[in-house]
Amino acid sequence: MRIVVALGGNALLRRGEPLTAENQRENVRIATGQLAKIVEGNELVIAHGNGPQVGLLALQGAAYTDVSPYPLDVLGAQTEGSIGYMIEQELGNLLPYEVPFATLLTQVEVDAADPAFQHPTKPIGPVYSREQAEQLKAEKGWTIAADGDKFRRVVASPQPKRIFEIRPIKWLLEKGTIVICAGGGGIPTCYDHHGRLKGIEAVIDKDLCSSLLAQELDADLLVIATDVDAAYIEWGKPDQKAIAQAHPEALEALGFAAGSMGPKVQAACEFARKTGKTAVIGSLSDIEAITQGRAGTRVTMEAEGILYR
Repeated sequence: MRIVVALGGNALLRRGEPLTAENQRENVRIATGQLAKIVEGNELVIAHGNGPQVGLLALQGAAYTDVSPYPLDVLGAQTEGSIGYMIEQELGNLLPYEVPFATLLTQVEVDAADPAFQHPTKPIGPVYSREQAEQLKAEKGWTIAADGDKFRRVVASPQPKRIFEIRPIKWLLEKGTIVICAGGGGIPTCYDHHGRLKGIEAVIDKDLCSSLLAQELDADLLVIATDVDAAYIEWGKPDQKAIAQAHPEALEALGFAAGSMGPKVQAACEFARKTGKTAVIGSLSDIEAITQGRAGTRVTMEAEGILYR
């Protein structure tokens, strides 16, 4: 079975933890301990989040004022390499020596005319005072939004259109390689008016890119691994209910929030609708049961409406 697993940011850094290499490695070690359980007999592709890591690089860059900060596409490439390195090493320590790995820097095309560029929503980098924020807005042309009593830069989150490295990913899978790619939603790129590919200041949603990746790889299963065991209605309330199985249209009709479960639901529904196969939203700790059809919220065209646990 060909499986694409999209690791949530919590698999790399727990909420509230300091942004240290030691903390990140320990969380990668925990995550790969689960992933190792589904390697045998399957073709595995691993995507992952990178929000905290890009944020840290942006903070570090802001502290060095002699040069302009590096653009987001370059920061994304740096985190794809560093996170992929840790995943390869820790998963490799758990598997037989002969299992090959590859981490691919993954360029993803977006449309420079995507409406998202007119309405930036993704916060990036450090927090600023109002005075600092206004100065940066004037100097750099940034879009600034309130974050509590402080302010942060926000950037667009355009839709992924194409994954440029899809052919080498397929070639590697055919040779039995575990592939780590599309980290952080991939490196956002677009063509300029000369037809040249270039990076662009944006952040692609990791789950939507993972859905596109799974579609283009003709994956049998898309697993969107997060820190809860399923998608819920009335989350956090006494009458919350876990969704065991759902048809894409019925699940989308529930209206999940854009800032939390919304993109995961959209990604799962797109994969199920366009491929006729199954996507699952669930906890990484349940990964074995998820691949066996016994855990998580299963999104499938074969479902009739919504089935709750």
